[in-house]
Amino acid sequence: MATQDHAQQTVDPFDVFVIGGGINGCGIARDLVGRGYSVGLAEKRDFASGTSSWSTKLIHGGLRYLEHYEFRLVREALMEREVLWAMAPHIIRPLRFVLPHHAGLRPKWMLRIGLFLYDHLGGRKALPPTRTVHLNRDPVGAPLKPQYTHGFEYSDCWVDDARFVVLNARDAADRGAAIMPRTEVVGVHENGALWDIALKGADGATRHVSARAVVNAAGPWVDDVLSAAFGRNDAHNVRLVQGSHIVVRQKYKHDRAYIFQNADKRIIFAIPYEDDFTLIGTTDRDYEDDPRKAAITPQERAYLCESASEYFAEPVRESDIVWTYSGVRPLYDDGATAAQEATRDYVLKAEGGAGRPVALNVFGGKLTTYRKLAEAAVERIGALIGEKGAPWTGSAPLPGGDMTLDAAAHYGETLLERHPFLGAVLARRLARLYGLNAETLLEGVASEADLGRHFGATLYEREVDYLMRHEWAASAEDILWRRTKLGLRLTADEAAALDEFVKTVRSSTGAAG
Repeated sequence: MATQDHAQQTVDPFDVFVIGGGINGCGIARDLVGRGYSVGLAEKRDFASGTSSWSTKLIHGGLRYLEHYEFRLVREALMEREVLWAMAPHIIRPLRFVLPHHAGLRPKWMLRIGLFLYDHLGGRKALPPTRTVHLNRDPVGAPLKPQYTHGFEYSDCWVDDARFVVLNARDAADRGAAIMPRTEVVGVHENGALWDIALKGADGATRHVSARAVVNAAGPWVDDVLSAAFGRNDAHNVRLVQGSHIVVRQKYKHDRAYIFQNADKRIIFAIPYEDDFTLIGTTDRDYEDDPRKAAITPQERAYLCESASEYFAEPVRESDIVWTYSGVRPLYDDGATAAQEATRDYVLKAEGGAGRPVALNVFGGKLTTYRKLAEAAVERIGALIGEKGAPWTGSAPLPGGDMTLDAAAHYGETLLERHPFLGAVLARRLARLYGLNAETLLEGVASEADLGRHFGATLYEREVDYLMRHEWAASAEDILWRRTKLGLRLTADEAAALDEFVKTVRSSTGAAG
């Protein structure tokens, strides 16, 4: 196997250097390089290994944010849904949400008004509008308790969040950015009009680059970067809020999701997940430890099971749980008293210019508004170091996504027609993960034997090789939990064999990053 196809450029100085390989960092790098800036990006671990893969995996306006009067955020997010869907129709797809009316909570008139605003605030075009649902007659009511007789069904979108991040990084690299995973920024110091940036690679070696501007998009670690790399010990800008999810065996057969109201004024979602499962979440609790240590608590397990069981006729028991994940959202600390009331809006703080290097710190944000956050960040940077190019990302597809919405919806069938040996399950999965780039993955493959070693489920050596070559995968964890979700299907022994294979390949090619 050859080394990866995205060798680092030797630009010095960079116009902009980005710290953090989550959705915000990769989105900003992509926007910058597409406008003509020279760009470097360093991620301490793997892309989307933090908050960006711990989400509820929705592209949505945030219906509950209307109650907190965050109309600008909701409007911007609603407008972005169809923009992002068109950019990446292979990893984003429309999803209908059923909101049962709970007689003891928000009244019907309030739900109607909220959904009317949700339908009309953001320029919805392709997504279907809200409809009233008689749950005692409609099939979507069958999994619910009989007391839920009325509800509403509205539109949002689902996204493969970790792949969303990787495809932004891939596109940035394809356009000329130097993308450096498993590279820690250990020092950022002023040197005249430039920043001197110390980088430590996976091999422990340290090297230096310079840049006119630095973007700190480290998510939950943004204050840590300010303290450790910039030497600012008084940094305190982020409120860490833990959100946990559970995955259970499939609770129902239809393709709708549910949004359930709770007596504590929070909501949870129950979402069809990876064909055979249901994803339930999320929680909101303040968090003060290392974000890497975030793990679901017994109280969160019980909360999610009890909240879902309030609605489902068949209770959700803790014994039903097959996987959990927890993450920490880096919300801007606006002084809100409750975790669920803290703003989900993003905040950008810039400093420098006039002969000094520029620093831009990014706080907050969400998957749905990452592209608008990136545009705002690039505008702030351009005002301080000089503008280059115009906004462009709204009409440019991500890798594999250059097809119509209808073609994307049926691309699994198209792939199966071209490569019958794949079988329907594998063809559908490859279509959903790689879109048109599935053909690159399958180049020269004429039979199942050509796919190489079988690692379990529908994972073959050809896909592993592709992920290592083109998407920076360097471990079984990268492949099974971020590039795919096959970790739900491989046994522990199969996962260990995959990890050993990846290590052997990397050792034989001398890969370090």
